[in-house]
Amino acid sequence: MCGIVGYIGYEQAAPFLLSGLERLEYRGYDSAGICLNDGGELVVKKSKGKLVELKALTQNGTNIHGTVGIGHTRWATHGEPSDVNAHPHLSDSCRFAVVHNGIIENYLQLKEYLISKGVKFRSQTDTEVIAQLIEYYYQGDLVDTIIKVLSKLDGSYALGVISKDAPDEIIAVRKESPLIIGLGENENYIASDVPAILSKTRRIYRLQNNEIAILKRDSIKIINTDKEEIAKTVETVEWDLDAAEKGGYEHFMFKEIMEQPKAIRQTVARHIKNGRVVLDEIRLTPEQLKSYNKINILACGSAYHVGVVAKYVFEKTLRIPVEADLASEFRYRDPIVDDKTLTIVISQSGETADTKEAMKEAQRRGSHVIAIVNVVGSAIAEESDDVIYTLAGPEIAVATTKAYSTQLAVIYLMALHFGEMLGTIGKAEYDNYITELEALPDKISQILESEEKIQYLASKLFNSRDVFFIGRNIDYALSLEGSLKLKEISYIHSEAYAAGELKHGTISLIEDGTLVIALATHEALIAKTVSNIEEVRTRGAYVLCLACEDHQEIKNVAQSTIFIPKTCDMMLPSLAVVPLQLFAYYVASLKGCDIDKPRNLAKSVTVE
Repeated sequence: MCGIVGYIGYEQAAPFLLSGLERLEYRGYDSAGICLNDGGELVVKKSKGKLVELKALTQNGTNIHGTVGIGHTRWATHGEPSDVNAHPHLSDSCRFAVVHNGIIENYLQLKEYLISKGVKFRSQTDTEVIAQLIEYYYQGDLVDTIIKVLSKLDGSYALGVISKDAPDEIIAVRKESPLIIGLGENENYIASDVPAILSKTRRIYRLQNNEIAILKRDSIKIINTDKEEIAKTVETVEWDLDAAEKGGYEHFMFKEIMEQPKAIRQTVARHIKNGRVVLDEIRLTPEQLKSYNKINILACGSAYHVGVVAKYVFEKTLRIPVEADLASEFRYRDPIVDDKTLTIVISQSGETADTKEAMKEAQRRGSHVIAIVNVVGSAIAEESDDVIYTLAGPEIAVATTKAYSTQLAVIYLMALHFGEMLGTIGKAEYDNYITELEALPDKISQILESEEKIQYLASKLFNSRDVFFIGRNIDYALSLEGSLKLKEISYIHSEAYAAGELKHGTISLIEDGTLVIALATHEALIAKTVSNIEEVRTRGAYVLCLACEDHQEIKNVAQSTIFIPKTCDMMLPSLAVVPLQLFAYYVASLKGCDIDKPRNLAKSVTVE
């Protein structure tokens, strides 16, 4: 959530700051602002609302000058969205300006202390406390002052700081919230994510916790809070700016739906050699794996839904008990985890705060942690015991599609790898799974070719007020993701239920015209799901059913049907999710929603 960008060089900073913030819009925000050092004065322009408001206020950056500056898109946590609460925040005398991602948990105590010392506050934010503390403790050395201020702060933060007293530098700090440094020629940059600076450089440093970067036009120095210099390795970003652009598509989400065959093919091909799954990233021996009596999967949102699918997949193929846990709940329930528990954490960004903290809790209790992430060098990737990267490339739309699909692909790879180690999958079954896994991209492409039919169904059903997704077994696991996709981008009330639970209360909500999306792909349970379809139809529901192409009889019980190619049961979610993504996309489009940036949501949730 929120976006930070900073520039120091010889060009006018404002146009770059605005373009960088534009490339961070996917992270979610409700206000935006920039601050430049203009001849020794800090000049701030900020406004509530979308970035277009800030562009108008600054005439696209032409009426605010300076070659050193910081910018921010804010997602409100402390104080309502407003011009005053927007970042950057200035200290009382306007000598220091700060942008901040994260949350300062003890800001009220700090604010009360500063007010008692006569400091006047302008905003309701926790961030302004940082700017005021810097001024309060400043005695001539900005770095020393920031280190002292950091010792007073509890919480998470990525900071960008500029000062009238140090007009030729930017100070950047990271603790528990992502921040990168971009390396240029006679200019350098800070940003909360790569797309903001990719038009300028591919060479970056990733700051780690409690690292402080001092940026000048021609140098970057990184130190710890003891002022010891830290040697960093330059990382080269492999993907180019085109990967983070729409490329002729109307929305990033649609582009990313269409990119799924390529993303899955890359993720799978990397790990299959001579017909076997090879996961060199995982250092577990067969003896260690056999010692585990439980697998815990920790994640949030769509990644959690991958975990629910994984529970069905792992229990079937590995015969080990599996718990899929919401990371935000895990560490608050005194979980039963020890060195006999294998923990798998899933996060697209690798920075999800709840997932990161849940991972640390599992590690404290002795569990070995394997991370599935998309971002190289992210906090979860660095702090886990082993990491497998999905090769989804940059995902810009807030609603995940290709990251979800590549996470599923990694789950299948892990199931086959571990199943072979444990001897729980026979050779013929294993070979069939490999064949089906390698065929997924082509089958998804086949589904994408029929997207016009899904668009037609969306045009018939987009005015639905309430939608219920039902399914059994792995279809239920997928229904969670289908429901989330629809609600988060179309704002239609949508819920997912295990189909067998309908009669235990939910069926009372069914009335004439209620849309029920029934997933009936799992071969062994189709007859039971058909019975549930008939139950809701007799109560007036309109049923859209998703089934495999070899079960055409479903047409007899549902008003509308979508068919997908047949594959093995455990991989059905990879095919079935694609029509659900497209349906959600077209419904949201017909309703005129902001598909890539749905209201109140952020791409990367880096606060609890």
